Amino acid sequence: MLLASAVVVWEWLNEHGRWRPYSPAVSHHIEAVARAGPRSGGSVVLGQVDSSLAPYVIDLQSMHQFRQDTGTIRPVRRSYYDPSSAPGKGVVWEWENDSGSWTPYDMDVGITIQRAYEKQHPWVDLSTIGFCYVIDFATMGQINRQTQRKRRVRRRLDMVYPLVSGTLPKSQSWPTSPGAAAAPSAPTCACPQCLLVMSVKAAVSAGGVGAATLQPCKAPPAPPVAPKAPGAKVPDSTAAARGSLKPLGSQGVRRQAASTPALSPAGPAPSPPGAGSSKAARPSLGTLNRSHLQRLAIAQSRVLIASGVPTVPVKNLNGSSPVNPALAGMTGILMSAAGLPVCLTRPPKLVLHPPPVSKSEIQSIPGISHTCRKTTKKQAKKGKAPEEVLKKYLQKVRHPPDEDCTICMERLSAPSGYKGPQPAVKPDLVGKLAKCGHIFHLHCLVAMYNNGNKDGSLQCPTCKAIYGEKTGTQPPGKMEFHLIPHSLPGYTDSKTIRIIYNIPPGVQGPEHPNPGKSFTARGFPRHCYLPDSEKGRKVLKLLLVAWDRRLIFTIGTSNTTGESDTVVWNEIHHKTEFGSNLTGHGYPDINYLDNVLAELAAQGITEESLAQEKD
Repeated sequence: MLLASAVVVWEWLNEHGRWRPYSPAVSHHIEAVARAGPRSGGSVVLGQVDSSLAPYVIDLQSMHQFRQDTGTIRPVRRSYYDPSSAPGKGVVWEWENDSGSWTPYDMDVGITIQRAYEKQHPWVDLSTIGFCYVIDFATMGQINRQTQRKRRVRRRLDMVYPLVSGTLPKSQSWPTSPGAAAAPSAPTCACPQCLLVMSVKAAVSAGGVGAATLQPCKAPPAPPVAPKAPGAKVPDSTAAARGSLKPLGSQGVRRQAASTPALSPAGPAPSPPGAGSSKAARPSLGTLNRSHLQRLAIAQSRVLIASGVPTVPVKNLNGSSPVNPALAGMTGILMSAAGLPVCLTRPPKLVLHPPPVSKSEIQSIPGISHTCRKTTKKQAKKGKAPEEVLKKYLQKVRHPPDEDCTICMERLSAPSGYKGPQPAVKPDLVGKLAKCGHIFHLHCLVAMYNNGNKDGSLQCPTCKAIYGEKTGTQPPGKMEFHLIPHSLPGYTDSKTIRIIYNIPPGVQGPEHPNPGKSFTARGFPRHCYLPDSEKGRKVLKLLLVAWDRRLIFTIGTSNTTGESDTVVWNEIHHKTEFGSNLTGHGYPDINYLDNVLAELAAQGITEESLAQEKD
């Protein structure tokens, strides 16, 4: 035990091992429920304080967050920080992601930034805590030390995280207050939900099945979701990691505090009020043997499913019987849900690939010549000097408006605030992009161009409008495409277009992050699928243009594994799951084709590009 004063921050563990903080309001809500002890039931419904977190429930006994609509699980923890640090003052540091919204830094990163800010340092280097970023307080920008890419950061005030003082437990078990354990548990009722929970308790106490808890597990690599370092694109901060429901083992398990109410080691469970006292009518749940309990659990699940209760899949990664994962899930999720109408089902199977297809069944795609396309490094187009490129797209502005340059964040009426290598352009010159009308320092635009692919194209940093033909840095490889005689879910009347990408490992060129250093190419060949419809063929034709322009892949850091200097997707989403949609990268998905057309247009690839390719 520690005698101290601290602020409490509740955090969840993402799939890359980083602890992400809940907001101050959500932490206050969790802390209030935790300190109420068993009277609260041990479950925290996050949607009560934040509607965007409606699917999430935290079980304080197992210290896990459950997502009720998918059944996925994340560990949570209760962390203590100095009251004089950022969370104790209500200070939140955030960075602007690619969608224009603001994402808070991890708590340790935010505290490091705030400490340097309070000491009036001009900047802070985050490499000391594992990130290759520099925060410049003068421009309120985050600079990637490798790519020199810059993002805006901001400092805002929020609620102060909950303050605790006195004796602080080292462990994060529940309940949090010593006196809470003595509180009597809430009486159960005779509804099917409670009867099912009681049957699981009886099974545990009878020793037929070990006490169940929720353990995180390693999931197979999935298509990119989001990198988890500051400045990288991230998904919704409440996304749930994959997990499995496993029997309690002797090692590696978070144990409850001694004061926490535990399941009785032996003896029958008490009969619920109103359930009737006649033993002849039905034996006590505590006296049922394992096979009876299994049949009861399965029958009850079927009843709940038939009555329309939403189902939560239980992932049985060990491939054992269909009963044990259900019992574990009932103990974990049903008990944590505190009466919420949820039952458990076996999960649908992941179907990544179609049934085997013989060579004679593979067909070329009507309207598209050939079935293979290769790229080489020489296909990257090189532009002229930056100043000459800008002349084609810019108009000079003699009287700049009283606005900020969104690149350097200095006023347009003042010289450019860019601090890197100085281009051969006067820092006070200002220009307007002809197509979109956005205004910048010429100095900043030249610097931005020099930090890019230098292919003769320019992309407006404000609205992303593309000037010229944008090309990427995709390594050399091969793209194959053909028809197979199987249908995708949601497209039962169509055959399927299969795309196979293959890129070998190699050495990075001058356009890549680390020229001369080798790069890896994991997961190749990669199989992707489109419906053989009019719109599906249109998407394929545009993907071919993107492939020729080296925009499908790039070299960077994997969102899935965290590996650097490897081939990764480049913001054009593909469907890599053939017969299911468990990962979000499969079918049915009625919006996918429209979404990928929009992503291609954002890269400057439209139907006009097809006409240009023919010319």
